[in-house]
Amino acid sequence: MRKAFLRIALFLALAVFSQGDFLSAQTPAGERKESEYYYFNYTIEKIFTHRLGYVVIYRRASNKLERVYLPLEWFNTIGGKGEIVYLGSGKEWPSMIVYYHDGKFSHVRLRLRKYGLHETWSVVPFNVNVDDYFKDIEEVKLIF
Repeated sequence: MRKAFLRIALFLALAVFSQGDFLSAQTPAGERKESEYYYFNYTIEKIFTHRLGYVVIYRRASNKLERVYLPLEWFNTIGGKGEIVYLGSGKEWPSMIVYYHDGKFSHVRLRLRKYGLHETWSVVPFNVNVDDYFKDIEEVKLIF
């Protein structure tokens, strides 16, 4: 009985002393460094595929719809300006997340349904010419 009591007391003492070391190793809240990245997250209402890229219709904070053109070459390389993440079968709605680094455009992430039968997917009609909108795009210019 006495040995069990000593073991428990030793265990509690170690727990208390190790807790102090753990807390002292943490960075104080006043010295925390802010991230150089920030992002904007938008709900995708419609995404159109085109041979040159994607046309994304997103909803602004004022509940108005806006359009952005994303070139296909942004999504063709690892570490490029674009990334597509396919959502599972849950109820999460597709979204577009635009990242900035030090105030400049960094990259865009599209969170989309994998299957083209989802109501957000569509194709640019053949009789609509949007080729000029995909020329010389260096960054995503959002309208807030």
